[in-house]
Amino acid sequence: MMTNGVVHANVFGIKDWVTPYKISVLALLYEMTASKITLPERRRLNKLILPLQQGPDLTLGQFLQTVEECCSQTAYAVKLRLHEMADGELKDMEYFFSTLPTPFTAFDSEAYKTSVVGLFMRHMLLAYNKLSFSQVYKLYRSLQHYYHNDSDMDLTSTEDTVGDRVDKEEMDTPLHESELRGPLSQKQAEYFLARQVSVDIEHYLNYLNSMRVQDIFLSAHSLLHYFDRLILSGNEGKSNGDEGYGRSLRYAALNLASLHCRFGHYRQADLALQEAIRIAQESNDHVCLQHCLSWLYTLEQMKGSDSTVLTEDSVKMAAHFCLPGATQGKTAHKLMDALKDTDILHWKHSLSELIEISLAQTTSIWRMYGKSTMALQQGQLLLNISSLEPVNFGVQQNNTEAFAVALCHLAELHAEQGLYSAVSEIIQHLKEQFPPHTQHAKLWMLCDLKIQFERHMNEGKYHLAEPLVTAISALNKTEGLYRKAQVLKALNRSTEAYRILQQLQVHCEKTKCTEMVIRVMLSTAELHWESSGFSTALPLLLQALALARQHHLQSLASEAILHLAFTQLMLGVPEQALTVLHEAIEPVLAHGAVMDKGRTMLLAARCQMAVAGFRPNRQGQAVLAVDTLNEAAAYFSKLNCKERLRDVHYLQAQLHHALGQTLQRNKSAMLFRLLDQELQSPAPPVSMQL
Repeated sequence: MMTNGVVHANVFGIKDWVTPYKISVLALLYEMTASKITLPERRRLNKLILPLQQGPDLTLGQFLQTVEECCSQTAYAVKLRLHEMADGELKDMEYFFSTLPTPFTAFDSEAYKTSVVGLFMRHMLLAYNKLSFSQVYKLYRSLQHYYHNDSDMDLTSTEDTVGDRVDKEEMDTPLHESELRGPLSQKQAEYFLARQVSVDIEHYLNYLNSMRVQDIFLSAHSLLHYFDRLILSGNEGKSNGDEGYGRSLRYAALNLASLHCRFGHYRQADLALQEAIRIAQESNDHVCLQHCLSWLYTLEQMKGSDSTVLTEDSVKMAAHFCLPGATQGKTAHKLMDALKDTDILHWKHSLSELIEISLAQTTSIWRMYGKSTMALQQGQLLLNISSLEPVNFGVQQNNTEAFAVALCHLAELHAEQGLYSAVSEIIQHLKEQFPPHTQHAKLWMLCDLKIQFERHMNEGKYHLAEPLVTAISALNKTEGLYRKAQVLKALNRSTEAYRILQQLQVHCEKTKCTEMVIRVMLSTAELHWESSGFSTALPLLLQALALARQHHLQSLASEAILHLAFTQLMLGVPEQALTVLHEAIEPVLAHGAVMDKGRTMLLAARCQMAVAGFRPNRQGQAVLAVDTLNEAAAYFSKLNCKERLRDVHYLQAQLHHALGQTLQRNKSAMLFRLLDQELQSPAPPVSMQL
C-alpha cells in the first residue's frame, strides 16, 4: 500500500515501510562502508545507527545535523548522494537501490545479514522490490519533496488512521452478554450479585483502602470485622477446606500478619503468622504455607535476625511444590528462563496483575544485572501493555505497586543519562498517581531523594547533598548510611567515613545484601588510596570483582574493573591498566550512566598518555588520548560536572603542550582557569582521583 510517499509492506509478518527518511539512512550506511572514516568518527557513527533506524522519522535538516555532529565529511557525502537522486531522474534512485547489496555482501561487513544493519537493509530492499512502477514513482516524488522542502512529512495517511481507529473501536467493543435464564432479568441478577458481594467483602475492601491511605487503626479494625463475618458465616466452626470460608479465614490471618509487619508491630505480626500457619496446616494448603514462610522471612529480616535458614526452607518448599519461589538462588540465565515460562502462563490466561508484577520484577532484575537497556525496554513495555482492565471512563488501572516500581526505575535510568527534565515529569506523574499519604508513595520519595543526591554529588555541591542523607535514612537506613559515607569521603572526613563503611559492611554481609557489600568494598578501597597506599586496595578490589562476577552484576563488575585499572595506573603499570580497562569500556558505553562513561573515558585517556610517555614511538597513543579527552568532556558537560571538566581541561592543556599544539594548549588552559576561578575551591590532585 502506498500513501503520501510512504510504502507499506508486510515483510516476515512485520509491518515495515520505505520512506524518504529511511532512504537517507540507507545512504548513510552506504557512505560509512564506501568511504574512509577515522576510528573515533566511525565509533560515534556506529553508536548513532541504532537510534536512527529505530527512532521516528526526522526531517532532512535534523538528520544531517545529527550526522554532522559525528562526522561532517560523511554528512556532506550523504547530502550529495540525496541531491543526485532528488535533482536527477527516477533511474538515479533505482540505480542507488541496485548498488546497495554490493558493499554489504562481505562476511566481515558491518551490515552482514545477521546484524541489525543487515536486517534493516534486507527489510528495506524487500519492501522496495515489492513496489509497482507507480508506487516507485510516488516514492521518488516524495523523496524530491523531502529533499527540497526540508520539512516533516505526514508519514501515515488520513485514510489509514481513520481505518485503524474504526478497527480498534470495533475490536474494543465488548460482546453483549447473554440474557440470564430464569425469573430474574439481567439487571436484577447483576444487582443481586453486587449486593451479595458488597455484604461479604465490604470490610475487606475497607481494609485495603485503609492500607492504601496508611490508616493503621481503621485497616486493623476492618480486617478484624472481616474475621467476625467469616466466623459467623462459617460451616460449623471449621477452618479447613479449599474453598469459601476456610480459605478466606487463613488468608485473612495472613493479611493481618502482613499488616502488622508493614507497620513494624513484630509481636502481633508473629502471633497472626502462627495462626495463619496453624490454619493452613489443618487444611494442608502448601501454597498458603509458602506465603507464610515468605512473610516469616520478611519479619525476621526486619527484626535484624539471621533469616538464611528460612530462605533455604522457602526455596526447598517452593521447588517441592513447583511454586515460583523456587527460582531463588539460580544463575542468571536459569532465572530468566524460569520467569519466561511463568510469563507464558500469565499471558495465556490473561492474568493482568501477575503480568504487571512479572514485568516490574524483570525490570528490577535487569537493572540489578547492570543491563540498563533491557531494563528500560521492560519498563516501557509495562507502561504500554494494553491488557489492563479499564476502570471508569476508559481510565487504566495504573496505580499499582508494579507501576510505581517501573516508573521509579525509568526515572533513575533517565537521571543516569542526564535527562533531568524527563525525570521531573516522571516524578510529577508519580506524585499525582501516588500521593504522599498512600501506600506506595515511599517508593518515589526514595527514588526522588536518591536522584537529587547523585545530581548534587556529580555537580560537586556537597552542601546540598548532605541534608538529603537524613531524609534518605528515614526511608531506607542502609541507603542513608552509604550516602552519608560518600558525603564524608567527599568532604575529606575519611576516618568517620571508614567507620560507617565498616559498620555497613558487617550489616550487609549479615543480611546478604550483595550489591551494597560490593559498593562498600569499592568505597573502602578509595579510602585506602588516600591513606595506606594503592597496593593495599588490590585485595579488596579483587574480592569485589569476584563477588560481582559470581552474582552476574555487570555494572558493579565494570566499576570494580575501573578501580583496578586506576590502581594499576597509579602503581606505574599503565599498559596493564589499559588492558584491564578495555574489559569495562564496552559494557559501560552500552549500559552505563553518563557519569560512568565520562570517568571511563577520562581514565582511558590518562592511561593512553602514560603509555605514550611523550616518546616519539608512542605518539599514536597521545593523539588518540586527545579524542578520548574530548569525549570525556562531552559526557561531563552533559551533567554540568564542573570539577571533572576542570580535570579534563588540565590534562588537555598538558597533552597539547607535549604535542606542540600551542593554540589548543592555550584554549584548554583558559578553560581550566575560568572553571578554577568559578569553583573557588582547590582542585584535588588529578592523579589521586578516579
